[in-house]
Amino acid sequence: MNQQALSAFVWSVADLLRGDYKQSEYGRVILPLTVLRRLDCVLAPTKVAVLAEFEEKKKLGINPEPFLLRKAGQSFFNTSPLDLKTLMGDQDHIRENLFSYVAAFSPAVRDIFERFEFHAQVERLAKAGLLYQVVEKFTQVDLHPHAVDNYQMGLVFEELIRKFAELSNETAGEHFTPREVIRLMVNLLFIEDDEALSKPGVVRTIYDPTAGTGGMLSIAGEYLAEHNRKARLTVFGQELNPESYAICKADMLIKGQDVANIVFGNTLSDDGHPHKRFDYMLSNPPFGVEWKKVEKDVRKEHETQGYNGRFGPGLPRVSDGSMLFLLHLISKMRPSSEGGSRFGIVLNGSPLFTGGAGSGESEIRRYVLENDLLEAIVGLPTDMFYNTGISTYVWILSNRKPEHRKGKVQLIDAGSMWQKMRKSLGSKRKELSDAHIDEITRLFGQFVEAEQDGKPISRIFRNSDFGYRTITVERPERDEAGKIVLGTRGKQKGKPQADAKLRDTENVPLNEDVDAYFKREVLPHASDAWIDHDKTKIGYEIPFNRHFYVFTPPRSLEVIDVELKQVVGRIQTMLSEVMG
Repeated sequence: MNQQALSAFVWSVADLLRGDYKQSEYGRVILPLTVLRRLDCVLAPTKVAVLAEFEEKKKLGINPEPFLLRKAGQSFFNTSPLDLKTLMGDQDHIRENLFSYVAAFSPAVRDIFERFEFHAQVERLAKAGLLYQVVEKFTQVDLHPHAVDNYQMGLVFEELIRKFAELSNETAGEHFTPREVIRLMVNLLFIEDDEALSKPGVVRTIYDPTAGTGGMLSIAGEYLAEHNRKARLTVFGQELNPESYAICKADMLIKGQDVANIVFGNTLSDDGHPHKRFDYMLSNPPFGVEWKKVEKDVRKEHETQGYNGRFGPGLPRVSDGSMLFLLHLISKMRPSSEGGSRFGIVLNGSPLFTGGAGSGESEIRRYVLENDLLEAIVGLPTDMFYNTGISTYVWILSNRKPEHRKGKVQLIDAGSMWQKMRKSLGSKRKELSDAHIDEITRLFGQFVEAEQDGKPISRIFRNSDFGYRTITVERPERDEAGKIVLGTRGKQKGKPQADAKLRDTENVPLNEDVDAYFKREVLPHASDAWIDHDKTKIGYEIPFNRHFYVFTPPRSLEVIDVELKQVVGRIQTMLSEVMG
C-alpha cells in the first residue's frame, strides 16, 4: 500500500467520528490509534516468544525487561496476551481490554499514550458507542515495516498532522517543515564531512530543540544510512506539543533509538539536555511567535548567567523568539578543540535586519559574525511551507569552518529555484526539485560566487561587511540672535551646546573610516556639525535582498512616447466605431 492510499484509509476513520467529534478533534483519536496499530504490527512476529519469556522470568523472580527487549528485537515490548485483532473478539469488553493492552507496554510506550491523553479519548469513544467500530477499522490495515517502511510511515504521520493542523486553524508560526527543505538542510550540514562520515563504525550525535514529529532527525538518519551503513547517528530532541512529542518518540522507538533522548517540555525555559553538546543540530523554530510565557526564566538566565548561560549576547524583542533558539543551538556546540559542531536553522526574514545598533537582535548578529560562526545563508522561495507563504532562510553555522571559509559568509539566493506543485497543500504551492537541491548544495560545497541569467545567485562577503557604526551627529544650539550657545560649567564650559532638536544619526560601514565619511557625507550639508563619539554604537545587519538586487533601467522617453501614441490611436479607433 502506498503512502497516499494508506493516509486516505486512515483519514477515512474521520467519517466514523463525524458528528460526535469536531473536525479539529479528529487527530486526538486518529494519531494515537495509528501509532498503536504501528507498534502492534511491529511486535506481532515476536509476540509468542516474548510472552513465553515473560512467564519464564516471572516464575524465576527475575527482572524480565532486558530479556523481553532482546526477544522482541526492539527497544520496547508488550506483555499482554492481547493484540488489536484479538480485542475484536470481545466487543462487550473492548474498553477494559484496550486499557489493559496499552498498560502492558514498556514504560516508554506508555508515556507516549499518556501524552496523547489516549485514556480520555477511549472513554469518549466508548460513551459515543464508536470504540469498537474505530478500533476495528485500524485492524484492517497492515502497518508492519515490511508493508510500510519507516520512510513511508513518516510521510503518513506528516500528512495526518498537517491536515489536523489545518483543521485546527493553527497559526502560521506553528508550521511544518517540508521534507525537501529538510533534505536540503541535511545536505548542507553533512557535505563538508562526507569523508569523515564514510569511515566504518563512526558515531555522531544530532539534536533538534524543536523536534516536532522528528522529521529532521529521521531524514538526517536516512542520509547517513545511505552514505555509510556502518555509521550510527544518535538522536536527541525536545518538543513542547504533546501530540508531536508522542509521535516523534514513537517514530524513534521503532527505529531503535534511545527514546530517553527525546524530552518533553519548553526548550527555552527548561532545557531538557543541560550540559550536553552535539556534533550536528537542526531546527525549524516557530516564526514570529512571542516568548512572553517564558520571559521570566529567559531574562533570569540572561541576567544571572550571562555568557555562561545560553542567552549572554542579548535578547530579541518579546514578539519573536526565533533568535533565542539560535543562541540555544550555539550554546550546544562542541568546543572546536573537541571537533566542533555545525548546525542549520530555518528563520524568517526578521532576524536578518530587525533592530538597530545596540538592540538585542543586532547584538546577537554581532556575536555570531564577530566569532566567525556563520558559514552561509540560503534564501528559499516563498510559499514553501504549509501554513505560511512568507520568505524563509536557512542559516548554516559552524565553529569548525574550513580554512577557505574563515572570516567569510556566503549568501545564496535560491528564491527562483522552485517548481510548481501538482496540488497545493495549504499555503505550500512550490517545492524544491532534486535538481534544485543538488544545485544549492553544489554552490555551497564549492564556495563560489555565481550568476544565473545575468543575476547573482551566490555571493561571498567578509564578516565585517555586515557591520556598521551608528554615529550621533550633533549641531549647536543658537540663541535668538543666532549666536552659538556655549557651556558655562565644568567640562562643557566654553564648548558649543548640542541642540537636541537638530540631533541626527548616521550609519557608517564598519570597513570605512568614520572621519572620512563624516567629512564627505555630513559637513558639506552642515558645516557646524560634530560627532559625539561617546554615543557611537556598533551594529550588524544582513540586508540579504539588497545584495541580490539588479537594477533594471527604465524605458527611454522615446519608447514610452511611441507606446502612448499607439494606445491613443487604439482608443480613437474604438471611439470612432462606437460613434459611427
